[in-house]
Amino acid sequence: MQGASRTALAHVRAELGRRLSEGADAADTSRQLFAAVDVLDGNAGLRRALTDPTHDASARAGLVDRLFGGKVGDAVLAVLRELASQRWSSDRDASDAVEELAVDSAFAAADRRGRLDEVEEQLFRFERTVAGDAGLRDALTDRQRAGADKAALVSRLLEGKAEPETAFLAARAAEHPRGRRYERVLEEYLRVAAAVRQQLTATVTAATQLSSEQRDRLARALHNLYGREVMTNVVVDPQVVGGVRVQVGDEVIDGTILTRLDQVRRDIAG
Repeated sequence: MQGASRTALAHVRAELGRRLSEGADAADTSRQLFAAVDVLDGNAGLRRALTDPTHDASARAGLVDRLFGGKVGDAVLAVLRELASQRWSSDRDASDAVEELAVDSAFAAADRRGRLDEVEEQLFRFERTVAGDAGLRDALTDRQRAGADKAALVSRLLEGKAEPETAFLAARAAEHPRGRRYERVLEEYLRVAAAVRQQLTATVTAATQLSSEQRDRLARALHNLYGREVMTNVVVDPQVVGGVRVQVGDEVIDGTILTRLDQVRRDIAG
């Protein structure tokens, strides 16, 4: 999302923040915003009408009232009215923004209950589980399988094993991937969480699980390196032999024995 759409999203996110700070139920807000995404995704003409800069902003807000009034709460209606008043680079950006705000709200619900860290960790673990299980991955990407069936599968897998927000977001991603791979949807959800918390996310690959002390040392080192909080998600891969590989965005810090051995082999060869 670039240009005008980034500015528009900032304004709409600020409106969402105000409504949540005034006491709007974050979980209900998330569900209603996701429902609005489905409406927008299913009607290209509506998306264009809500984002057409040749139409007066008040007329676009009036369209929101007619379509969503009485069907969503006051907080969501205010957010959608703010969305309609903004300029967007494309109508698709507007529906993407509503999805992002729905994810924001789900994480806000988790944060209010003091379980945001757990939800992020569980989503990351489930994404890795799907990525590493060909059968499960195929089941969740089968275009012949109904979205509701995929969501039910995810719900069964997470029942009693994850926080409600984790199960909700994971099932939502399965039922409505919006043209993306399942793992990619969860990655996008986690990116939103990191952005909301103004933190970076590091994927750490190590030969064995890190102890709490090792995690703390690594977190401090990354904080000192980047000047801000860095959330660490640890992936265990015995093939790295030893050491750790840290990826933050596109940047990779690789100190594994395997990498050093590969370097030695390259030096010898050439």
